[in-house]
Amino acid sequence: MHRAQHRLQSDVVWNSRGLVKMRMKRPLLLLMLLHLVHASQALRYSNSFYYQDLSPDGNANGEIYFSGVRLHVESPQALVSAVQGGNVTLPCVYRYEPEVSAPRRTRVKWFWQPSTGETKELHVMAAFGSRHRSYGDFRGRVRLRRSTPGDASLVINPLLSDDTGRYRCEIIDGLEDESITVELQFRGIVFPYFSPMGRYQFNFQEAKDACEQQGACLATFEQLLAAWEEENLDWCNAGWLADGTAQYPVSVPRDACGGTDLAPGVRSYGVRHKTLDHFDAFCFASLIKGEVYFLHQQHNLNFSEAVEKCVQDGAQIAKVGQLYAAWRFAGLDQCDAGWVADGSVRYPITNPRANCGPFEPGVRSFGFPPQHLKYGVYCHKVRW
Repeated sequence: MHRAQHRLQSDVVWNSRGLVKMRMKRPLLLLMLLHLVHASQALRYSNSFYYQDLSPDGNANGEIYFSGVRLHVESPQALVSAVQGGNVTLPCVYRYEPEVSAPRRTRVKWFWQPSTGETKELHVMAAFGSRHRSYGDFRGRVRLRRSTPGDASLVINPLLSDDTGRYRCEIIDGLEDESITVELQFRGIVFPYFSPMGRYQFNFQEAKDACEQQGACLATFEQLLAAWEEENLDWCNAGWLADGTAQYPVSVPRDACGGTDLAPGVRSYGVRHKTLDHFDAFCFASLIKGEVYFLHQQHNLNFSEAVEKCVQDGAQIAKVGQLYAAWRFAGLDQCDAGWVADGSVRYPITNPRANCGPFEPGVRSFGFPPQHLKYGVYCHKVRW
């Protein structure tokens, strides 16, 4: 014990600056230097220029090679707009600088952060060579485009109502990985919707179901804000949004909408109890496939007759969301009241004129009249 302590003490000296120096024999010093070299090779730096890799043929025999090649991951579009029910390609390409002559063994991963307020990323798909795997609701709907070397763009077909959000493309090569994000949004229109039973009848799930039944989905806050900013949406009744808040847009302040002292804007009741609280809904309808049209008949129809006439014409009675989308994006203009799928009576006006309601564009509504009364009908036909 005393010998060991004496040996340790004899290997430690203090220099003139009060620093400790270790006296080491050459074999021990060489061993430590080799250890430091291997440790430095294992280091990984964020956005590094060099990275650790095996030899190109995949048989390195335990040796480690370094390459002065940098991985770049890019997307020409940070924001992609698409149509619900259609398909979309989210661009992601990667390249090496300088270029490499032989293909590299890269992994591709796609992740998704929904636009509904979810903070956790969800797996979309992973690919390695010719092997790939998709996850959750994306199974069977996603693939990599691979149109050129380095193309890792994600193709989604068909697009479902809740596919919007932020997608992240991650490319992994050895110890290096780089990623980019692409935001997916739907082109569409926000419209207020309330129950046939009256105002403020929906809890959160009922509002979500009601929008989906009418060819739409619950709007996000960003979509409602854009409708207020760009289209002057003005509605004095609070409605559910996809994040579980209840809000309403006011373009013209008035006593019935919080008073004239408040500035225009989107007013919020905050996050509400999804079961106990009841409001209307703000729905978001995307562009539609096919055509919405007014079915001309010699005589008006009650609701059941209207449904049947659309079927006889090779179509279905139009949903409210489809009528709004046709008005907004196809310029549907018809000064005739007609039944739609929820039992309400509405008509779209693009060019305001006398005897067609207010002197502003919009989808007019007669509410939910008794279904034995007779009106026209709006049908939706898919065009292949």
